[in-house]
Order: sequence, then structure tokens, then C-alpha cells
Amino acid sequence: MNIHQLSDRLLAVASRIPAESVLADIGSDHAYLPCYAVNNGLASKAIAGEVAEGPFLAAKQQVQKAGLEEQITVRKGDGLEVIQPGEVDCVTIAGMGGALIVSILDQGKEKLDGVQRLILQPNVGAEHVRKWLLAHEWELVDEEIMEEDGKIYEVLTAERGQPERPYSRKKELELLVGPMLLAQKNDVFFKKWKREAAQLERVIEELKKAEDQAAVSAKKQEVTRELQLIKEAIGE
Repeated sequence: MNIHQLSDRLLAVASRIPAESVLADIGSDHAYLPCYAVNNGLASKAIAGEVAEGPFLAAKQQVQKAGLEEQITVRKGDGLEVIQPGEVDCVTIAGMGGALIVSILDQGKEKLDGVQRLILQPNVGAEHVRKWLLAHEWELVDEEIMEEDGKIYEVLTAERGQPERPYSRKKELELLVGPMLLAQKNDVFFKKWKREAAQLERVIEELKKAEDQAAVSAKKQEVTRELQLIKEAIGE
């Protein structure tokens, strides 16, 4: 992967950046995404944010090598603290767990003033991201599920709007698996949720073996409910 040829998952993120955006890529690693976005007219300017020293230096070196110092600023900081309110209109956060993405959004939500689009790519736990978006007045406008190198990723795009609009009376299920992904049900969707169902069935069997059933009762109910939802999603 380089600034001219992104991985499939980062291409999926890049394809959702509106043309001529002012972009902030949080957890930018080698700054591949902002460099690609600027080179391809997706972003007029970009900020690459990194909290760790190694990736921060790697991103700075990459931007210098690409000759994009005037368009891309590399900043060291934790999450959204690298931007100021009103400074950018599109934020990308890719390659992290859903819980970490939610933590970044929650801690920096005051920095989202002026941001019109969020493009979020959780490796796991996408349901946490959907719940955060719903609770903070962001409307889920697009979802994609894809597989690359044996791993399954989801790309969620949100804009300021009507957060309830994507959801139906099956909101609990749709928050878990994705309202648009549930409607599409492609092969990767079935692969992911059949795998998840098998894992939950193993968890339930282990919980049944616990000596103190009262102590595990709540956990067993929670896992059983999630399994019921997944089976509904995949038609089992």
C-alpha cells in the first residue's frame, strides 16, 4: 500500500470523501489516506492526526516525500484534539475498534462544529458507533461491509440530519447489524454473522457449565438475546 494505491478498505473510505473537502484523518498512520485524497481531488486540504511518535514521524516523512506540505498538516495529539472547531468539514477514522472510535468522538465532540460528514471504519464493534451516531444527532447515510485479506470491515458514513431516519421498528436488530447492510445482505454479511452466531453459541454452552448459574444469568440472557437477533438477520 502507498499514497497511489490504497488497500480496498481505505479506498472504500476515500470514495466517500466529498470532492474538495477539508479533511481530518484521525489515526492517520503513514498519512496514506490524506495524501491519496489530496492527490485525487477529494480533499483540498487535510490534517493527519497521530497520537504515537513513530506513526507521527512516518506521516510527516510521507507528506514531505509526496511534496504535499502546503496542503497537508501533520499534527501530534490524541484523537480530535488535533483540530479546532470549524477547521474541517469531513473527518475519517479508520482501522480501530468501534469502542475506541466512540471514545474519540465522545471526547472530542465539541471539535465537530462545522463537520458535515463522518466516515468511520471500525474493525469490530460497529454497533457501538451506530448507537453513538444515533444518540448525537448524526444520520447514518451509507454502510458497506467488505472482506480483505480474510478480515471483515464495515464502513459507516454519517451526516448531520435525521438520526432516526435509517431505522425501522426493528431498531435493536438494525443497530447491531446495520440497517442498510441488513437490507442488502451480501455474502460477506452472511459470513460475518454466521461466524458471530457460532461464537455466541459456544459462549452459551460455556455459561451453562458455570457452577453459579445466578451469577451468570444476566450474561446468559444478554448473549442469548444477541444470538436471537443474529439468527433473525441471517434467517435461521
